[in-house]
Amino acid sequence: MNFDHKALRNAIDTRRSRRKYLGTPIANDTAAQLQQLIDHYSKAGNIRMELVLNDSASFNKFTKSYGMFSGVNDYIALIARDDDPTAKERIGYYGELVVLEATNLGLGTCWVGISNNVAMMPFKLKDGEKLACSILVGNVADDYSPRERLMRNITHRKLKPIESMYIADKPIPEWFKLGMMAVQRAPSAVNRQPVTFHYKDDAVTAKVPNYDGPYEAFDLGIAKAHFEIGTSSGSWQWGNGAEYVQAEDTSKP
Repeated sequence: MNFDHKALRNAIDTRRSRRKYLGTPIANDTAAQLQQLIDHYSKAGNIRMELVLNDSASFNKFTKSYGMFSGVNDYIALIARDDDPTAKERIGYYGELVVLEATNLGLGTCWVGISNNVAMMPFKLKDGEKLACSILVGNVADDYSPRERLMRNITHRKLKPIESMYIADKPIPEWFKLGMMAVQRAPSAVNRQPVTFHYKDDAVTAKVPNYDGPYEAFDLGIAKAHFEIGTSSGSWQWGNGAEYVQAEDTSKP
């Protein structure tokens, strides 16, 4: 996948989940850039992502389990087909690229499971489609609100050491380490980071224990995106335990 690895690595370092939004409209030029990115990544991933602006009704009755969101007017709906076995993984991968691109546009973001007002969303689902998850997006203050700090303290865990996130049959090369350092900062459902990477016989694979679970395939796709951004080289095949296809020169980040 061709994208600006350096810019996305910077976004990985700076991006944090945001729960309090200002409720102000996203600037027209920023919204246009975001829509272009969504169109691009939707086509690349053969998935459906819908940018919805100025629609607070769909999210004004979030359950408490979604972390006390406020000021939400804008979001990206990510839609999967029931008959597409790798759709959730691709949604995680390409959705995370959109999250990082939105970060570089100066917007706040947050992955969420689903809305309890799906029927109120201003688009139609086709036969066989379902709303898989959503990404909140919008203008945010520079500093966290007291409520955001509280929720971050509740949900945040220390970063896992990268050594606990992979299995290798020999010392890992520097490019693999850079990939794992990016994976270390990948968001995941309730911060569990369930993806294990394997470096064996000079091949790299990634796997979750329950690919058919409610969120694990999303987590796998997100982690794969971070790994690829961190290495700046190569691309993934889709599926649980699928291989990372390296470029010819992986000696430089």
